[in-house]
Amino acid sequence: MPKKTCEMIIESCNDYVIAVKNNQPKLHSHIQRIAALRKPTSRIVETEKTRDRLTTRIVEVFHENKGIDPKWIGINSLIRVERVGTRKGKKYHEIVCYISSLLGTAKEFAIGIRGHWGIENRLHWVKDVVFKEDSSTIRMGNAPANLSITRAIALNIIRRNSYASITIAHRFLSHDIDKLLALVK
Repeated sequence: MPKKTCEMIIESCNDYVIAVKNNQPKLHSHIQRIAALRKPTSRIVETEKTRDRLTTRIVEVFHENKGIDPKWIGINSLIRVERVGTRKGKKYHEIVCYISSLLGTAKEFAIGIRGHWGIENRLHWVKDVVFKEDSSTIRMGNAPANLSITRAIALNIIRRNSYASITIAHRFLSHDIDKLLALVK
């Protein structure tokens, strides 16, 4: 996310929490350096076991913005999230860094970041994988936005009708107008 976007968010009287990826190498390495050299302002460690996954999350927050390019408007917190665990018996280790205009605790950022991934997994991932949204060649006018809204409505209707699997519901309901109409009665 470019520096200009942060500026626009702050100018609109809003706040942000933005993942810092390798496309911002200076900022990314700065956060890693701060995390290695400083004690966090706030830290939380959470372990979660679900089905085939064991994950330990370490969220650290630093209120250290010295040395950051001043064009990154509004940065008040640097966040480092480390995830260690196993998925289907295979070990993994990942570190994701974030910047935020908020002054929050590790617990608050952990909840917000997890909430974002919940949206990503329950909406965006499903729209892409099941409904092939990213593969769509429709690009003109309002059509992409309209189709995205239609897909979101379809997901809500499927979930409202208690289907355990969006994929199974999609296969079962596809090309059968009577089944589809029965869902909205």
